[in-house]
Amino acid sequence: MSEIAIGMTFLSVLITLILMRVPLGVALIGVSFCGIWTLMGWRVAWGSLGIVPYQFASSWLLSSIPAFLFMGFICYHTRLTQGLFDAARVWLSRLPGGLAVASVCGCAGFAAVTGSSVACSAAMGKIAIPEMMRHRYSPELATGTVAAAGTIGALIPPSILMILYGVIAQVPIGQLFVGGFAVGLITMLAYILLIVVRVSRNPDLAPRLETEVTMAERLRALGAIWPVVLIFLGVFVGLFSGAFTPTEAGSVGAFLSTVIALLKGTLSWDAIRKATVETFVTTSALVIIGIGASLLTRFLALSGSGEALTQAVLAFGAEPIFIIIGICAIYLVLGLFLEPLGAMLLTLPIVLPVVVDAGFNLIWFGILLTKLLEIGMITPPIGMNVFVIKGVVGDAIPLSRIIRGVSWFIAVDCVLVAGLIVYHFV
Repeated sequence: MSEIAIGMTFLSVLITLILMRVPLGVALIGVSFCGIWTLMGWRVAWGSLGIVPYQFASSWLLSSIPAFLFMGFICYHTRLTQGLFDAARVWLSRLPGGLAVASVCGCAGFAAVTGSSVACSAAMGKIAIPEMMRHRYSPELATGTVAAAGTIGALIPPSILMILYGVIAQVPIGQLFVGGFAVGLITMLAYILLIVVRVSRNPDLAPRLETEVTMAERLRALGAIWPVVLIFLGVFVGLFSGAFTPTEAGSVGAFLSTVIALLKGTLSWDAIRKATVETFVTTSALVIIGIGASLLTRFLALSGSGEALTQAVLAFGAEPIFIIIGICAIYLVLGLFLEPLGAMLLTLPIVLPVVVDAGFNLIWFGILLTKLLEIGMITPPIGMNVFVIKGVVGDAIPLSRIIRGVSWFIAVDCVLVAGLIVYHFV
């Protein structure tokens, strides 16, 4: 059997293991190790298992991941983000679907200090959905809005997906953050426009609020969000101005969130314990999967199957526009079955060489990839945010109604993806 055939065989085994729900990190490491052993012998396989994990985990940029995670978990467990929805609600109540619009803005603000789609949806779902249901909002609009708005968490920095992509693709994290912030802001505005247009055409979806909000109430609500504003300014003004690196930005954010929680009196030993444990667990999972993806990259290089796949794609002679459309289709399909991190780390060893050889800008592709992966977060049957919202509402709202609610936002996301593609080629 040729080396390329061996590579393709082990890739098939990897896909089979993933479909059997074997943990992604275990599947990646196990298949890559066995593949290298088959190709090069046990000494090279064990040598790779000793060298590759160190090379991946020793990347200095990865140290920003636990820092940003700790920042987000501290903000969540000390309730520093609690006033975001109230502030958005009192300022946007006059708009059609004002509470839904406030949910989108609240998720965007939450994303600026957590970078987690699931955390965004869970936290905002517990606050915003009961409020919308109390004001007789359509269940589809209420749940669909929060599930979709949670995906902004992976676009607006700090984004764990973008950090990992930057490490693997070897592109500047700061430039990815700038692009992600712009696309996240555009996504937020597009969601708001969708809500306003839908409610304007069908007012029964979201009856207007009958209570008047005074300016004093608005200013008081605005004053409650100062912790988020201070953390955002401290982290991102310094990051985007070049005052410090992404790693330093994460450390500054973690320090600021801890100090602010202490000053507000919401910092407790229990909150610190929960934030620390969740940071360790999440970081460990990310590193294990990343090591598996790095081993897969080495195996594909040794077998020549990665280069063979790249050449097979380029041999069709397709125009770059059709190549990127094909890649988008692959990620949209993967989003039906895999969570975003797994889909990215599983495919990057194969997709990145195609993207490089086709001449695409790697910063632009990283932002496009993040957007595609986030669509998967609300795409049935595995859409993680959909099930998070289902967990929040329980049996009060059927899963089918939540899926109908997010379908409108999936359509908007597809339009935004098309816009990103057009932007690159114009």
